Amino acid sequence: MGRSSHVSSPESTDNHLAKQESVLRIAAVGDLHCSYISPEFLQSVCNGMKEQADVVVLCGDLTHHGDPEEANTLLKCLQIFSCPVLGVLGNHDHEQGKADIIREVLEEAGIIILDGTFHTVNGVDFIGVKGFGGGFGEYALQPWGEAIMKEFVQETRQEARKFETALKQSKSTHRVAILHYAPIRETVEGEAKEIIPFLGSSMFEEILMRYPVNMVFHGHAHHGKVEGRTRNHIPVWNVAMPLLHRTNPARMPFFVHTLKLATPVDHHE
Repeated sequence: MGRSSHVSSPESTDNHLAKQESVLRIAAVGDLHCSYISPEFLQSVCNGMKEQADVVVLCGDLTHHGDPEEANTLLKCLQIFSCPVLGVLGNHDHEQGKADIIREVLEEAGIIILDGTFHTVNGVDFIGVKGFGGGFGEYALQPWGEAIMKEFVQETRQEARKFETALKQSKSTHRVAILHYAPIRETVEGEAKEIIPFLGSSMFEEILMRYPVNMVFHGHAHHGKVEGRTRNHIPVWNVAMPLLHRTNPARMPFFVHTLKLATPVDHHE
């Protein structure tokens, strides 16, 4: 594993699977909320993923209070993986204004944190960004009125630009997008209507319409839906751990998808 920079960079991890393998098993989970969710439970989840994953994807809210010590605790759970582990930060990881320190702690241990960047694992590009809120479709927040409203929308646009830049630079025929916030409304349905604008933004769906990927993983919406699709039929999975646990309490709360490498994504730019 290696470090990712703050600009899009085609880092690569190609030594975990043999070149002739035709599938990549992706184990994905978000909203680990380390400290709120006990390290013992997180360790059991990691143990389960280890048996099923060629690559592990973490969809933000890795810590609960944004405390770097929580990141250090989480690392003790993640150290069992020999496969690449990569992901994005979430809003909870920013709570104390120490997101850069959390990122540094994780990256120094070999966890790949994506922020408008991509990392290649056996020919598959994983493109990641935190994302932001703003709402969906015709009801999305617009940059009009008070300065603070414009700043909110500007934050979403900045995240969206980073996402688009990374997608433009990625040239693989197999691509997976990782966010914390949702790119579509469908996977946040079930949440209180009042908070839906704060759970994601359709700006990211618009980008995915122009630069398709094989699939999208996100978290953040603990009471949403597990599965949805963009308007151009890209599968979107909400892998927030509390949601996965509630929808199927008999199983370990992580999601595994087997990507068939013989089926490339269509690029429309």
